[in-house]
Amino acid sequence: MEKIITYENLRSYAYVNDKICVKPIRGVIVQFFGLNGNAMYSQDTLEGEFFGGKGFLFVIPYTNPWSWANRQAIGYTDEILDVLFEKYGLDPSLPIASTGGSMGGQTALVYSCYAKRTPAVCVANCPVCDMEYHFGERADLPRTIYSALWQEEGSLTDALRSVSPLCLIGKLPRIGYHILHCDEDKGVNLERNSEAFVQKMKEAGYEISLDVIHGRGHCDLGYEGKKKYAGYILSGLGCG
Repeated sequence: MEKIITYENLRSYAYVNDKICVKPIRGVIVQFFGLNGNAMYSQDTLEGEFFGGKGFLFVIPYTNPWSWANRQAIGYTDEILDVLFEKYGLDPSLPIASTGGSMGGQTALVYSCYAKRTPAVCVANCPVCDMEYHFGERADLPRTIYSALWQEEGSLTDALRSVSPLCLIGKLPRIGYHILHCDEDKGVNLERNSEAFVQKMKEAGYEISLDVIHGRGHCDLGYEGKKKYAGYILSGLGCG
């Protein structure tokens, strides 16, 4: 199928803060939805205003709410960035941050591996890192993951591993990674996902940090956690 996203129809396919972003544009932040995320924004978000005020495009692709970083989600996001890079004549070397929470955190990590433009930094909140384990972690998950991956060739295990950050170690680019995970997360197990992933990444020589946010539930970083999250994004984009 031909690519159909243009700057004129972009708001049907993504949120972007370009109207309020201070120019010249210093970088791009892509934030991916968690599972079932299907919002569309007619007004600028708080994050869009915050990062736009510092000269960064803030983009939320309206990917399928059950996408799980499948090939369509990766290509869809690249197409959106193609439109923005062309519209504003952006340098191909402009730094990009890949971000998101839960399924969005998993997508942020996987996007770092497969993206047309390799991000400079990846910051993930309570990310799913072991897709083989997560497939059976909750009763609501198998239908969503199967929906996302059913067109893939090979076995279910092969498909799961292709979008499992834990299985992409060695293929992931050597960029900065920052993981934040709440210790009372009941939806995405801290030990089996972020802790296991970070340990294996460190063993493989990657630059990666893990902040455990105490006393909070799934993706609920709180004020201080959100400050850290934004700080990691900005520092990864060269903004001290």
